[in-house]
Amino acid sequence: MNRKTLEHIFEPFYTTKETGKGTGLGLATVYGIVKSHNGQITCYSEPDEGTTFKIYFPAIKSMDKVVRPQTEPTVFRGGTETILLVDDEEPIRILGAEILEEFGYTVLTAANGESALQLYQEEHQKIALVILDLIMPGMGGKRCLVELLKVNPEARVAIASGYSPDGPTREILKNGAKGFVSKPYDIRQMLNVVREVLEQD
Repeated sequence: MNRKTLEHIFEPFYTTKETGKGTGLGLATVYGIVKSHNGQITCYSEPDEGTTFKIYFPAIKSMDKVVRPQTEPTVFRGGTETILLVDDEEPIRILGAEILEEFGYTVLTAANGESALQLYQEEHQKIALVILDLIMPGMGGKRCLVELLKVNPEARVAIASGYSPDGPTREILKNGAKGFVSKPYDIRQMLNVVREVLEQD
């Protein structure tokens, strides 16, 4: 789906189908159910590439009556560094900030490359990592990376994208980016990449 379509997919009665072939209530219903359970739903889509939906629900605090599998507990590593999160999609930006803050990080956000660059110029001494969306209007992630590295050649930048790291993002990863965060965000992968990039020599 293109960006214009993405902006409306959760609206009731919005459909791209012909008259009589779609009510436009499917995703609106899903959105309502998720929100009623205090959850979040995100969608990432690129024309001719595909679409991914991810749904997040609050963790259950007590499961006394549930038999727990005998597996090693998942350990999510956090930190206390300051991270600049750049994404033009507000729901994704908010969700990413919530994930990082939950694990101890201080998060600054920017909605586009231009404001990210200005913020980095002002605060780069305390920003330990930039998570930079690849596809944005105006100054996209590729150009923003170049400008960030002009401000600080040692800047630690992880590219966020719905593309595979072996696809269109491969070039930008060769040109100064230190890591790759998949979109929509996967908590385990995101936190692991953040720590890996922050701890690089």
